[in-house]
Amino acid sequence: MVTGGGGFLGTAILQELKARPYQLRSINRARYPHLEAMGVSCVQADLGDYESVREAFRGVDAVFHVAAKAGAWGPLHAYYAANVQASENVLRACRELGISQLVYTSSPSVSFDGKDQENVDESVPYPASFLAAYPKTKAQAEQLILQANDKNLATCALRPHLIWGPGDPHLIPRIIDRARKGRLRLVGEATQLIDAVYVENAAWAHVCAFDRLAPGSPIGGKAYFIGNAEPWPMRDIINSILDAAGLAPVSKHVDVRVAYALASLLETVYRTLRIESEPILTRFVVAQMSTAHWYNPAAAQRDLAYEARVSMKEGFARLKKSLHS
Repeated sequence: MVTGGGGFLGTAILQELKARPYQLRSINRARYPHLEAMGVSCVQADLGDYESVREAFRGVDAVFHVAAKAGAWGPLHAYYAANVQASENVLRACRELGISQLVYTSSPSVSFDGKDQENVDESVPYPASFLAAYPKTKAQAEQLILQANDKNLATCALRPHLIWGPGDPHLIPRIIDRARKGRLRLVGEATQLIDAVYVENAAWAHVCAFDRLAPGSPIGGKAYFIGNAEPWPMRDIINSILDAAGLAPVSKHVDVRVAYALASLLETVYRTLRIESEPILTRFVVAQMSTAHWYNPAAAQRDLAYEARVSMKEGFARLKKSLHS
């Protein structure tokens, strides 16, 4: 079972598993014909409805819990329901049905305190406070999942950073759209290093974890950062996306302090006026865009035997081909 299998990463995980002799199942709120075409048994339901989750999980041996509400803006209760309560339902169903393996898709943002993260490993603690509801609720869910690891149910969490590649419905279209509208800016000089992960590599890491996860296995109850292990400057990543789309490099910058002050102002205005759409800038986005994010790959390499199979250079070549096909 892959929760959220119709999403970008979920689909990639199902594609990795398709070559194996498994019966594949996915639960999603919407219908995804591309999964049905792959031979995936699809259940249309909400993870917030426990009875639906339990019924969908009946007969399942292992779960990849990928579904989540992502984003940099929105009310805490919506993120809590989608990320924490849904995970509670997944755990409960695994317990009641005797499912023994649960691989959880977490996020490096669960450890982000607003400062540079350079070569950090999994010993970095959860921060005392969070800049957005998404990382806060993902951290709560991750802790629930990891604490559930025991002799009957083996759990682990993966933290893939900035997943990208052909078919990405989030990051890449947003950057391209803003560039075409003349609204794209670098925050600061954007020379800080970022370890983004190509989608096929992120999916492969999940399969590597699944292959080594069982009650009593040493990876049970642990979290792992997942990247490409080749950090690039933020400006190079953004400009490579633009190049793949046939657009000119971004040349305009905004000072970090100015961007943060504007984000704070926008958040205040949006909350005061109860505007539901996302501001063009939030403090979380500014902090993410102006700090380094790269992680020590040793634990994933040692414990999961994970190595990136697609380099950044090859990934951008594939992206360029997909955007012009």
